[in-house]
Amino acid sequence: MRWLNGLIAVLGVLYPVIVLMGLKYLEPRWIGLLLFILVVARLTLSRVVRNNLQLLKPALWGGVAIFLLALGTMVFNHEMPLKLYPVVMNIIMLVTFGITLKSPPSMIERLARLQEPNLPDEAITYTKKVTIVWVFFFAMNGVIAAITAIYCSFTTWVWYNGFIAYLLMGLLFAGEWCIRQQVKKRNQQC
Repeated sequence: MRWLNGLIAVLGVLYPVIVLMGLKYLEPRWIGLLLFILVVARLTLSRVVRNNLQLLKPALWGGVAIFLLALGTMVFNHEMPLKLYPVVMNIIMLVTFGITLKSPPSMIERLARLQEPNLPDEAITYTKKVTIVWVFFFAMNGVIAAITAIYCSFTTWVWYNGFIAYLLMGLLFAGEWCIRQQVKKRNQQC
């Protein structure tokens, strides 16, 4: 089952490229059907969502929103709902991370505890700040994804949502990792 989760994750990352290539050979409705299948499979196989009721609500609402995009694509045979998928994904991530700021532990703290169950107080404060940074990232990324979907060419949409957004996420991960090493070093000296 792990390989299937991995495949679904890869398809999700490659989504803009799949849409671009798919629309060269297929009508939008068939890509919408693929999107629908991808969402159902992702929600069905997600242990994180099933095991954490707090995260279930945004995942379900997000699933409904993506289902509506897929349905709109299939019914109207138009590409715009397909282009809005990255916007919805950013909203889902924004809400999911944001909820954990109001109902601790924060998302990054939850992820950190997978590796280190006994986090010191300084680490908890740090993980909350990192979660806030990710919330802002998802907000900004969602706005840019919406702009590329509505106002930009299909090629620009694919470049941003299929490459640049992931590059920015990677830079954020790398930058946070470097900062985390400095914070750990400083806290060990105290």
